[in-house]
Amino acid sequence: MPDIKNKTPKRSFLPRVVSTKLPFSTSKIPEMHKIYQAVENSTIAIMLAAAMTNCERAPSTGEKKRCVGCVEDMMDFAISILGRNLTVLTTLNDEGSENNIMIGKVRAINDGTAVSCHQILFPYSFYYCHSVPEVRVYQAEILDPKTNIKINHAIALCHLDTSSWSFDHGAFLVLGSGLSKIEVCHWVFQTDMAWVQIY
Repeated sequence: MPDIKNKTPKRSFLPRVVSTKLPFSTSKIPEMHKIYQAVENSTIAIMLAAAMTNCERAPSTGEKKRCVGCVEDMMDFAISILGRNLTVLTTLNDEGSENNIMIGKVRAINDGTAVSCHQILFPYSFYYCHSVPEVRVYQAEILDPKTNIKINHAIALCHLDTSSWSFDHGAFLVLGSGLSKIEVCHWVFQTDMAWVQIY
């Protein structure tokens, strides 16, 4: 299993009343530097710029995206894509990470529509949430291969359509393939989330 450990420090969401008042835009960099006491070219200034670049880039073909700094904004975005009858899934822990594992029971969760939210390094809990076409979500039991004991309950996302990805996407480089030739599946980190409809 690849490394699915969360490398970011523990942080919390801000209340919506606070997060909506904080500036978040490349046009407001000086104001952001002042709030977060970020000196030009410091680690925190670079972190702020990376988050803004990620959030302000144009969506890929068919992608709907939003960066969120509070749980209410995350839920509102998921509801706008999936409707109100939904649930959130995440990988239980990081057991099995960078070790040999055995896959136990696997269950398909959705019909091809999901909202996935990936944690971004930021001073408070901050997520890049997006929905892309043709994504399947799976729940999988992760077992210790020596004892067959369940050590984790993991979530995997499978991208069925990779035709709009860049030809040098990291997944193609690792897997030795190219655009539209393969489906790409990946584990969801413990702190990342997958929102799906409940049927």
